[in-house]
This record gives sequence, structure tokens and C-alpha cells, in this order.
Amino acid sequence: MSESNETRPARSRVVLRIISSRTWEHPADRGALVALRKLKGFDTVVKLMSGLINERSVRLLFLGSSVRVDERQFAQLHRALNDAASILDAEVVPELYVQADPGFNASCIGIDRPIIVVSSGLVDLLDEEELRWALAHELGHALSGHAVYRTILLRLMSLSGVFSSVPLGGLGLRMIIAGLMEWRRKSELSADRAGLLATQDPAVAYRALMKMASGGHLDDLDQTSFFEQGGEYDAAVDLRDSVLKLLLLERRSHPMTVSRANELRRWVDSGAYTAILAGDYPTRDTDDDAKVSQAAQDAASSYSQAFRETQDTLGRLVHDTAGWMGSAKVWLDEQWRRRGDEDAS
Repeated sequence: MSESNETRPARSRVVLRIISSRTWEHPADRGALVALRKLKGFDTVVKLMSGLINERSVRLLFLGSSVRVDERQFAQLHRALNDAASILDAEVVPELYVQADPGFNASCIGIDRPIIVVSSGLVDLLDEEELRWALAHELGHALSGHAVYRTILLRLMSLSGVFSSVPLGGLGLRMIIAGLMEWRRKSELSADRAGLLATQDPAVAYRALMKMASGGHLDDLDQTSFFEQGGEYDAAVDLRDSVLKLLLLERRSHPMTVSRANELRRWVDSGAYTAILAGDYPTRDTDDDAKVSQAAQDAASSYSQAFRETQDTLGRLVHDTAGWMGSAKVWLDEQWRRRGDEDAS
């Protein structure tokens, strides 16, 4: 049996009862999602306004052209997805299809009844543990409801050509799309965390990302060197590299693979992962109590910390500029307060 299809001995995993998706959502992702969930009926409006995702037709397309996974077809995948769903205590397990495609792809499609589609290339590339991580990644998207935002993004991108003919219209739309693309990249980091919570083995997640970056040449890779490479990419100490990174990422749906591995390791090293396995996580029955203001503060703090800790030249410039503007605002507020006190006296 090849390494990619190797089955490792089963190990016990912590079942995360009624875990809320807020547990694994990146702060920048969670801030937007909490706000959306407060808008009752918003998802219904999105479904009605969008003709881009007709879930019945999409399901029929894969039903007729791909292989639906069950106990008899791709039993390894069936087992891995159901195990991941049990660990994340998912109430519904999405249908899973394998599509003939040599690339390393997986996606979660649909709002009402999400389905997961994986490429045959990804199935060949990863072993069962790694496939569990990849499938739980997509399950994380489904449980977070990311399809709503993605539907909006696709709709706006389809309109970008129309608005480009309007003076400044294209620029405004491009800024909105850029913001949504940044959210989408953060949602991938959220899903990476969901995958890790289902596998409960950081080495599995790192290995899967290393395989996806290299095409499967795991014997030729060194984890320490791989993370050092990711650190070098994240640093980008030259301003020109910082700008180039922004341009390279502008239309990318996913963060760079080596950067994803580094982000996931930082989350593990922060202690958050271990705390969740110990039972410290929000549950679904408290989702309605989540505060938009707190989620927004967490998102802002996340970006502030990232800028503060980065060696990226542009990131440091943004952080220092924001800090200077904040100090200037405090100084101006103080001056106005003093003047008001003097006028009152």
C-alpha cells in the first residue's frame, strides 16, 4: 500500500459537544459572521437575489458526473468525513463527491444543503488522516455558513465589468471586492483550524499542507525548513516585496500555502487549541448571545497584533501610522476638552 493511502492506527479523539463555529473562526472572519447572523433573514435575501448558486442543479451536476461517497464507494473518505462530523458534533453531514481532476482541490458548495467536492488528485495525494483534515476543513466552511458571503462575492465579481464603465464605480467596487477577498482568505484560516480540531494532531495538518505545496514529495521535505520558508515569506522586510505580496494576494481565494501552515502553528502555539480540547469553547446554544461589538473588537485586536508582530515593512508602516494617528486623536481630544473647560470657566 502506498504512503498516500496508508491507514494509521485509530486513536481516541475528544468529541467537542455542541461546539460553536465561533470556536475556530479567525477573529476577522468571526467579526463579520457574528454581524451577519444578527441580521435575521439576511441569508434568505442572499438566496433570493443570487441565481449563481442553484443548489438543485449543482447537486444534479455532481450526481451525474462524479462519484458520490458512501459505505461502498471511497469508503475511506466516507469514514473520514463521518468521523470528523462526529468530533465537531455536526448535526448534518454534507454529501461528499469525488470529481475526476488531477489538481489538489476541495470545495464546499451551497447554502441550504451544502455538498463537499474533492478532486481525485487530492485523494491520491493524502493519506486517511490527512484527508480527514481536508474534509473537516470543508465541513468547517459549511458549519460557519461561509457560503453566504461567498455568494455575495461571486455576485459582485460578476458585476465588476458593468461598474468599470462608470467613473470611479469600478474603483469603489474593486475596494469592496478586495475587502471580501480578504475576508475569504481569513475564512480559509478558520477552516484550517476546524480541520485541526477534527484530526487533533497538528503534525497531520502540517503534513497535508506540505504535501499540497510540494505535490506530495514528503520524503524530500523538512518541516523546520518549511516553516522557516513560511517565516521568510511573512517577513518581507523590503517595501517592494510588501507591495508585491498585496498585488499577488488581491484576487487569491486562499492564503499562500506556506503561510497557512505558519498561521496554523501560531494558533497552536498560542494555547487556544489546547484549551479547546480541554473543554474551553463557546457552544451553539450561546450563538444568539454573541455581541457584535465584542467580535469587532476581537477582529481589530487581531489585525493590530499581526501588524505589531510582523517584520513586513508595509505592515509595520500601517501599524506605526495607525499608532501615530491614534496618539494624535488623543492629543486633539485633550486639547478640545481643555478648551471646553476654559470656556466654561
